[in-house]
Amino acid sequence: MASKGNAALEAMIEEATVDAYGDDEQLAGLFTMIEEHLAVPFTTTVLGVEVTVRKVDLTADSIVAVCARGRHRQKIDLLDLPPPTPAPDGAGWIDAYRHWAGR
Repeated sequence: MASKGNAALEAMIEEATVDAYGDDEQLAGLFTMIEEHLAVPFTTTVLGVEVTVRKVDLTADSIVAVCARGRHRQKIDLLDLPPPTPAPDGAGWIDAYRHWAGR
């Protein structure tokens, strides 16, 4: 039996992927929900350095966070991005994506 948290995440995944066929379309559905609901910019720490997540982007096989520090920019897989504290609005969609990806 799924825990209450897992049930909520699974309901979010179902909402994002209801019309999706295959993993690619499911990923695109989750990206759309993250892009629409995640409040950006927000800050988090990557390898001990504070970065600002400016936006999320969809690649061929994952969702990435576009991170900035000064003039430098780097894409980091959203699955590898340390969760910020406090979590920005819409961060539950990142949790749903992680659950969908098995993380």
